[in-house]
Amino acid sequence: MAELITRKENAVGWVIFSNPTKFNAVSHDMWMALPKAIADFDVDPEVRLIVITGDGEKAFISGADISQFEKARGSAEAQAIYNQAVVDAYEAPVLCSKPVVAKIRGICMGGGLGLAAACDVRIIAEDAQFRMPAGRLGLGYNYTGIRRFVQMLGAANTADIFFSARKFNAADALAMGFVNRVVPLADFDREVAAYCEMVAENAPLTLAAAKFAIRQTGLDPDARDLDRVAHMIETCFNSDDYREGRRAFMEKRKPSFKGK
Repeated sequence: MAELITRKENAVGWVIFSNPTKFNAVSHDMWMALPKAIADFDVDPEVRLIVITGDGEKAFISGADISQFEKARGSAEAQAIYNQAVVDAYEAPVLCSKPVVAKIRGICMGGGLGLAAACDVRIIAEDAQFRMPAGRLGLGYNYTGIRRFVQMLGAANTADIFFSARKFNAADALAMGFVNRVVPLADFDREVAAYCEMVAENAPLTLAAAKFAIRQTGLDPDARDLDRVAHMIETCFNSDDYREGRRAFMEKRKPSFKGK
């Protein structure tokens, strides 16, 4: 059964793409469910960050479920509805105020590659395999997605993966700048858990302000909301967490942040 599974573990909200018989290929319903899943975690004060991953050990996401294309994308109207669901799903990690981490092992292709690119941080296992097969399917890739890849990989690497539709491995992804870290399989779960714990210990208002400011750098100058950036920074300095951070530093102890 193809489904989107969510669960909360301590300060981490988990979003799991589950369609194991198809290497976690994403159905239309799964694309539709993702924005709500992320939005629910975004407003949960107990959740400090979100991790998106795939079910099992073989795949993160192999792409969209092509078996649905004839029905879900068989006409111009159906295509528009389907495309909007995908665009909304890709935008959900970007618009979320909290850090979103892609935990990737095995296959990460097509829609999985696009979704990983929309996350803030990508940590991968050494067995990860990537591909952008749009050229083999004859579909058009939207401008926002292309721009996201160009900002991350540069124009030449983006052209390469789209023009060739070739597979590339973990070392290639790291060299391109697509991923933050490659981890041996034996250490993968432990390393991701340690990273999540480290992020969760930090001040939520600071992380939200940093994420929003980072996002502005990728927008056209006239679309940037620098007033909101300034307001979020001011909120940090006026917060109880800032006072707690100063006290903890002076007292040489770990701070306990509340997000206010």
